[in-house]
Amino acid sequence: MRFLWLNHIENAYQSLRSSRVRSGLTMLGVTIGIASITTILALSGGASKIVSNQVDSLGGNIAVIRPGKITNPATDITQVQPQHNYATSTLTESDIAYIKSIPHIKSVAPLMILSGTIKADSVAPNDSPIVATTPSLADISNLELRDGQFLDETINQNTAVIGAQLSINIFGTELSIGRTFNIRGKPFTVIGILKRLNDPINYNSIDFDNAAIINFGIGKTLNQNVTQIQQIDIKADSITNLDQVIITINKTLLSSHNSENDFSVLTGNQISQPTSQLFYEIAGATTAIAAISLLVGGIGIMNIMLVTVAERTREIGIRKALGASNADISWQFLIESLAISIGGGIAGYIGGYIIAFGICSFLTFEPIINWQIAAVALVISIAMGTLFGLYPAIRAARKDPIESLHQYD
Repeated sequence: MRFLWLNHIENAYQSLRSSRVRSGLTMLGVTIGIASITTILALSGGASKIVSNQVDSLGGNIAVIRPGKITNPATDITQVQPQHNYATSTLTESDIAYIKSIPHIKSVAPLMILSGTIKADSVAPNDSPIVATTPSLADISNLELRDGQFLDETINQNTAVIGAQLSINIFGTELSIGRTFNIRGKPFTVIGILKRLNDPINYNSIDFDNAAIINFGIGKTLNQNVTQIQQIDIKADSITNLDQVIITINKTLLSSHNSENDFSVLTGNQISQPTSQLFYEIAGATTAIAAISLLVGGIGIMNIMLVTVAERTREIGIRKALGASNADISWQFLIESLAISIGGGIAGYIGGYIIAFGICSFLTFEPIINWQIAAVALVISIAMGTLFGLYPAIRAARKDPIESLHQYD
């Protein structure tokens, strides 16, 4: 039996070697599909890992509250923007007060992202975030200052802390303490410059290098006294108390929201899930391309195997005449199909990581490398080889040996 399997493998190798160009082109469809899947899994894992590492580095006692129920991101791929982006936030200032009264909570910081233009000597890029929050954000998110100080309840409300890159964008220098910029015509004095992070991916979804951070109260004024809280960051006094804190928060907010479950309390790996809708759209498009490539590759495998069966009809007849069973013939051609798909899968796996590392040279994180991605690539390759090689293998096994021997090359 062992000799028979080795013979099947050797025959598959010789067959593929004798038609290198044809076999290589057939593998290409599988390679493209597996490379696409590998790339997106490696990138998404890397993006998720960097946020997960940030949460862990903060002590693992961080939780966030966001409005609305968090659903599977894959269900939103076809939407230009998530629906809740257009709705009024369900989080209120009363919720903040309730949360602060919960035992074992050390710090609470609401985040309200405002629209508007930041103007000084130059105008900041349109995507520069304006964040209205409280002084507790520095403690929860471990924001470090390059110069000056962070927000303080005791100082003038018309003050701000800005990112190092924003300082360069609007003032031409990182040394901008004491200088003034305008948001919606209202002047703000710079009292602090954040230490450069070079990392726009974080659990707050804020690029702090380009952000202007102002007091929550003045942010509400700029927003026509309307509170629109996109997120509430929470820090428990210890990681051991975090689970109890989350349970209490859920009960408290459900009570204050009239039993309406219109919020989400996230922690740990839940926080680290990528939340960028653009990323999900790219992921969805890449997955669709990969699926099409795999289908084309599978059809290519079936096509070449049918051609191979037709070319080797006489060989099949000889093998059957010498005692080979239908199962032996089937396995002979199925192994050849698997060799094509697994070969393409290995090439796609390697190529996918080359692409992922190339993309990440322009980003702030590295692709993740783990056995799960390799397992996915291998399983898909085996499934393709089996699924699309099964019909040609069965067709070869069903050939009549006498009719097959009558066919000459």
